[in-house]
Amino acid sequence: MEKQEIFLPVKITVEGGTGEIVEKKSKFIANVAAVETVEQATEFIDSMKKKYWDARHNCSAFVLGEHNEITRCSDDGEPSGTAGRPMLEVLLGQGLHNTVVVVTRYFGGVLLGTGGLVRAYTKAVQEGLANSRIATQVYGCEVYLESDYNNIGKIQYILGKAGITEYQSEFTEIVKITAFLLQENKEEILKEIIQATAARCKITEGNSEYRLLE
Repeated sequence: MEKQEIFLPVKITVEGGTGEIVEKKSKFIANVAAVETVEQATEFIDSMKKKYWDARHNCSAFVLGEHNEITRCSDDGEPSGTAGRPMLEVLLGQGLHNTVVVVTRYFGGVLLGTGGLVRAYTKAVQEGLANSRIATQVYGCEVYLESDYNNIGKIQYILGKAGITEYQSEFTEIVKITAFLLQENKEEILKEIIQATAARCKITEGNSEYRLLE
C-alpha cells in the first residue's frame, strides 16, 4: 500500500507590520514582511537599511520554505549571537514560515549588555509580529458533489459532522455542492458519502493546494 504524504498546516505572515520598543533610551523598530524567496528577503532587508540609513544597526532574520529549509540571520555589528539569532528563534518558536524581520536600533547611549540585547531584540520581534497579520495555510482539495434531493440531507450531515460548514450549494434539477476538504480526512469523508448515498452521489476532485484557513 502506497504511503500517503502528510502535508502539515503552515503558519505564514499574510501582511507584515511594525512594532517599536525602547530599552534604556535605545529605540528598537521591528519591521516584518511576507516573502517567498531569498531574493525577496534580501530586497526587504536592503530597503530597511536604506530607510533607516542613520541607525547604528539593522539586524535581520528570515525563514523560508514549507519546512523552513532556509534560515538566515545577521547581527549587523551587534555582539555575536545577541541579535540575529534571538530574532530567528522567535520566528521559529512561533512556527512561522516565509517571513522576514528587520530590527533597527537607534543607540541611546547606554550599553545593554549581552542579556539585555537578547531580550530587547526578542521583544522587538514579538512586538512586530503582534502588529502583523498571521494566518495558517492548510492542504486539501476542492471537491464537487452532485446529488439528487433525496440524498442531500445525508451529505450535509456528513460535512457538518466533519466540521465543514462553509461550502457553496447550487439547487437546480439536482443539488451541486462545492467544498474544500482537508487532505488528512478527505478520503474518509468521501467514503462515508459514497456509502450513505449508495454511490448515487457524483464526486469530482479538483487540484490539491494550500489555502489560508480563515
